[in-house]
Amino acid sequence: MHVKSRKEEQSAATCAALLKIARKLFAEHGYADTATEEVVRRARVTRGALYHHFADKLALFKAVLEQEEQKLLAGVAAASMRGRNAWEAFQLGCDAFLDACLDPAMNRIVLVDAPSVLGREAWREMDEKYGIGSVRAAVQAVIDAGFIARQPVDPLAHILLGALNEAAMLIAHAPDKSAARSEVGISLRNLMEGLLIKRPKQKT
Repeated sequence: MHVKSRKEEQSAATCAALLKIARKLFAEHGYADTATEEVVRRARVTRGALYHHFADKLALFKAVLEQEEQKLLAGVAAASMRGRNAWEAFQLGCDAFLDACLDPAMNRIVLVDAPSVLGREAWREMDEKYGIGSVRAAVQAVIDAGFIARQPVDPLAHILLGALNEAAMLIAHAPDKSAARSEVGISLRNLMEGLLIKRPKQKT
């Protein structure tokens, strides 16, 4: 088993500190108004340490974005686990995704800045990297459980991921994000329930 050396531990700690400070600054000020000099100053490391781990500000942003996507995926998975059946798990996962859109850091980094910083296509690729797998698995589960008609999984998974992303964008750019979250949640649930061929049992 590999045991980390003191140098490796220090390097990992420096990287973690840079990511933590960068996340905070990107969330508060946005990508354009976040200077690497400020990241270095707040993290209390040298510029050399920054560029040892990240080629430039864009690379740093991508690393922060990856962390946010991973955190989002973990939250959705944890929420889904509370479902009593495949359909309820799917709904809880979607609700967790929409709730996460209210988090200021998630909102600014993933939904507002990422599409413009990376470009729409690169942002879509990263979003699909983390999102399509979980949506595909959820769709397969509700089909296998008989809640919706048997059909090709991939097209429906992509359509539902698109609906979730559009809902997220509406929340991100709404003046009243809480109200937008409530409204898109109702619309998304109505859309999903239109697919049902078997109603889930009601809670008792």
